[in-house]
Amino acid sequence: MRKVLSLLLVACLAMGAAAQIVDADLATRAADKAVYYQSPQLDKKNTFIVISKKELRLYVYGKVGGDTVLLAKYPACLSLNKGQKQRRGDMKTPSCSASKPFYIKAIKPASSWYHDFKDGRGSIKAYGAWFLSLNTPGHSGIGIHGSTNNESSVPGRASEGCIRLRDADIIQLKERFAYMHMPVIIKDENEGTWPWELKAHKRAIPLK
Repeated sequence: MRKVLSLLLVACLAMGAAAQIVDADLATRAADKAVYYQSPQLDKKNTFIVISKKELRLYVYGKVGGDTVLLAKYPACLSLNKGQKQRRGDMKTPSCSASKPFYIKAIKPASSWYHDFKDGRGSIKAYGAWFLSLNTPGHSGIGIHGSTNNESSVPGRASEGCIRLRDADIIQLKERFAYMHMPVIIKDENEGTWPWELKAHKRAIPLK
């Protein structure tokens, strides 16, 4: 009997520790906020997006003369599985090169869209206010959108292939920066921060 009670106590303690880890992880994610940076006035058409699978971040950069400046960064949720997308349903986010970027091909209101994640919740709202549909040759249905009913997944790896932002952030991204044919670069998991990005990050001053 004592052995059984000891085992139960150990199990309860383990569950409690696991719950604390989960709570800490959720708190860390919640504290990971979007950041906007000081920048000169520039034409929206001179901005572009870089998404890092490695960092789980979406960055917005702008071209000013012959220089590149960091305008904003957002925590992001990417595909559940790592690697280059091969087929529909493989739960992977496609990646591309800087020389052949994807681009925004449509900006669609999505607040009334539903999706069934096959997780027992049924068909639920899942996209936030906007869906920025991307041109990703060889793959369809990929876009940047909100995370209605899934905000705790941002940042993280949980999507079916799209890029999720928090609902408030997709609104800001759309209103501040997004435009038709905006270039979008999605880096592979093994791609780190490029030298020109490091330069832009070091000089960036967050808005207060």
